Amino acid sequence: MQVILLEDIPSLGKMGDLVKVSDGYGRNYLIPKKKAIFATEKNVKALQHEKALVQQRLNKMKKDAMKIAQEIEALSCTIARKVGESGKLFGSVTSMDIEAYLKDKGFEIDRKKIHLEEPIKNIGMFNVAIKLQPDITANLKVWVVEE
Repeated sequence: MQVILLEDIPSLGKMGDLVKVSDGYGRNYLIPKKKAIFATEKNVKALQHEKALVQQRLNKMKKDAMKIAQEIEALSCTIARKVGESGKLFGSVTSMDIEAYLKDKGFEIDRKKIHLEEPIKNIGMFNVAIKLQPDITANLKVWVVEE
């Protein structure tokens, strides 16, 4: 019997997969528990259509993220902080400061997507990675200057 999985099942496959299972397992467990549906011609076509829609949506999101990444890389963030005698900052520049700068420029980026290994505590120029999608990362130039 062939069924289409409606959710991820570790021993069988992922949601949307077309798998072959024994008749009893399909009829007595998967279908009554709404974990799968019969793989009829109508259901297979509906699945293919749904996958095509999801792929289009993902492509659009990827294209939008690429555009945002280009716009972010064109920016240069300048943050002024008070500096001590040794050239170290009083306090530090964190992802919250960078998030506030991006929000002022019109970008709604969550600070969890801004990857700073540690807060910036010195004057200078730093490249900060902003992970927009798993495969799209933008680099923002952050200048920390003396106030």
